[in-house]
Amino acid sequence: MMIEAFKEYHIEIEEINILDATDRVLAEAVVAKENVPEFNRSTVDGYAVKSSDTHGASESIPSFLTLLGEIKMGEEAKVKISSGEAIYVPTGGMIPEGTDAVIMIEYAEKLDDATLMVYRPQSVGENVILKGDDIKAGERIIEKGKKLTPQDIGVLAAIGASKINVYKRPRFFIISTGDELVDLDEELTMGKVRDINSYALYSLIIKLGGEISGSSIVRDDFELLRSSVENALEASDVVIISGGSSVGTRDYTSKVINSFKGKGVFVHGVSIKPGKPTIIGEGKGKVIFGLPGHPVSSIIIFKVFIEYFIKHLLNIKENINKTTAILDFNFPSSPGKETYQTVNIVERNGKNYAIPTFGKSGMITLLSKSDGYIVLKPHEEGILKGEEREVYLL
Repeated sequence: MMIEAFKEYHIEIEEINILDATDRVLAEAVVAKENVPEFNRSTVDGYAVKSSDTHGASESIPSFLTLLGEIKMGEEAKVKISSGEAIYVPTGGMIPEGTDAVIMIEYAEKLDDATLMVYRPQSVGENVILKGDDIKAGERIIEKGKKLTPQDIGVLAAIGASKINVYKRPRFFIISTGDELVDLDEELTMGKVRDINSYALYSLIIKLGGEISGSSIVRDDFELLRSSVENALEASDVVIISGGSSVGTRDYTSKVINSFKGKGVFVHGVSIKPGKPTIIGEGKGKVIFGLPGHPVSSIIIFKVFIEYFIKHLLNIKENINKTTAILDFNFPSSPGKETYQTVNIVERNGKNYAIPTFGKSGMITLLSKSDGYIVLKPHEEGILKGEEREVYLL
């Protein structure tokens, strides 16, 4: 439903230098314009030869070849090798026309400046990488949606791609609501609590590949919240309102979202535990998420909905960070709800076991002490000790 509602939503593309591209998401497939390598080259220090000239060679009966000198690193091999001849080539050096193998220096010996003794037979292509063996011109080497790694940057450098097109970092604005909230540098008086969610969400956004365009703490007041959301919509692609999504007299989040031109609220409450009072809406063409105030619920909902949405929006193609583990406990589900249970993973006798982490609602340490979570579907009555389940790593 969320994806369908925002099917026309998109993130702009920008061209950047590959030195700035680590962890950025590729906006179009990269096609090689040149071969890698661009010439046949040696993978060892040795002598370029015709493999047929070495057949039958051994330590007792070596093959004798005429040594023509050497090819220096970075030089073009202009000489052509005929049968019975050899030439020295360094690792990475170009091998000349007429050769199809390189004998390592350990298996050859110079009898004099013009004669080489070879003690080992070579096969065609041995110790040689041919033109285009690594990358062929015209080949799609990195697909659209790939979050670029240092290895990918090396590949881009190999084909001479100094600049590439990537998606701009999605901009987020975080609004924490509640009369009880104070920031980290404020005095913590009785009845007040620190703003945990803004900082946890900030970190999740950075890890996802987004950037923070701003954040604020807003009291439970309709006009104050509406003004803050209006500013956030102008400054960001996605607005996150943390807190104020539960049913109650001071629930202004849905009213604020509906006050802007757009689709308004189209999800108010989801069948998930924890995180039932989640809101999803749209205002002024921007996405607005209303997350629960409890830190654990807020983080779980971020990963389930916001992370999924951004990855879909940017066409991100990467492996889901998960593993499998044997359950070390019986655990009941909440009927009709998709339940997320945090766990720790321990290894015993070469097998992974999942052990539940329990805590009271709102305890942020519940997640910091957990390795991941398992998901129980709405139709499941629970899980039994000894079952093997997927664990989504935090």
